[in-house]
Amino acid sequence: MTHSAVTGISCAAAVRIHGETGASQHQVFEWLDQLGFDRYITHDSAHGAVSFALAQSFCNDWIPNSDTTGLSTTLALDTDNNPRDLEREIMVTMVAGPHAFAFPNVEEWMAAVRIRCNIVQAARRTQLGFHTTELERPTDYWAYNEDTGFTVLRGRSLIDALQRATQPDTTCKLYSFSCHRASEYVNLLAIAQELAHTDPLLLDSIQRRCEKQAIRSGPFHDTFLYEYGSLDAPLPPGYCVPGDRLWFKNPDSHSSDVSGYEGSWVFYLGNGLFSNFWQRGKDYTLTSKCIEIYHWRHATVQDTDGELRIDESVVAPLTQQTLSDPYAVRDIVSKMAVLRDPAGVYASGGIIDASREFPRCVCPGTADMTLPDLPADLPQ
Repeated sequence: MTHSAVTGISCAAAVRIHGETGASQHQVFEWLDQLGFDRYITHDSAHGAVSFALAQSFCNDWIPNSDTTGLSTTLALDTDNNPRDLEREIMVTMVAGPHAFAFPNVEEWMAAVRIRCNIVQAARRTQLGFHTTELERPTDYWAYNEDTGFTVLRGRSLIDALQRATQPDTTCKLYSFSCHRASEYVNLLAIAQELAHTDPLLLDSIQRRCEKQAIRSGPFHDTFLYEYGSLDAPLPPGYCVPGDRLWFKNPDSHSSDVSGYEGSWVFYLGNGLFSNFWQRGKDYTLTSKCIEIYHWRHATVQDTDGELRIDESVVAPLTQQTLSDPYAVRDIVSKMAVLRDPAGVYASGGIIDASREFPRCVCPGTADMTLPDLPADLPQ
């Protein structure tokens, strides 16, 4: 087969595949040909790796200023109804961005794309009951202990347990817990769905670990996720790959003291949309997310116990009112859709984090997920 991918200048740091360059090139060319994008991608071999990137001639039109939020519209992709189009959007944003995604082989790159597809699909189906303090899970799949957190009941599938906790279609009930924890469940579900086909032994190890103690917060990030971008080298505000987990900071010092309103954890779904775990089917644009977070400061009240809380019945109408005023939208977005201040600083920064997160490698022989040890006082 003759491949039409080109060599030469590209607009991106590229996706780099290490290992046998000839075999890697052939596998990727076959994949790109199936997606219909082989003629748009440059390639280059050096130092035992093959690099793939979007050709320069398409960069400015497709992803101006590394802003990926309009790519789906530009390429007329139907990512809601066509899984192959979602795969196309993921692949193009990876090869066209400012960050170099490095994989030990082609299989890991393709697995990473499949996991991102899983994340987007799971995030679209996720909906939580809104409550800042209650913690609930389906009791026929989960148990709770203060020392171990929520654990999966033995004999119950981890995949089923995660779906039942986050996707009301499976239970006809909404469960209440934080968007941060929900984002962990969506990531873990997407990883587990891939491992069911790619590495069942690793999935079994994760399953058994989740039956004994929850992996959450810092240990979850360290075990399952990579982070790219930093405050010293921030990603462009508009650059996201579908499946990325992001944190939008609340830049208001007063309302950010309300539990649950320090910021908002979301996934980028592609097509310029971000997940909304509270109202399924009403995903956020960057504009609507900026305006909602902006109005948290105008809905901060004290309850009868003297505790700060956000009155959501105030936020919603203020958000809708602002969205109907293009001048107000422009003013607020210009302040909010900029890089956030460092932790603990509330000055001129906005909601945009410098980094994004995505799952680690999962294939046999190259997976790099090391499960944390159980505490010594827990049964092994």
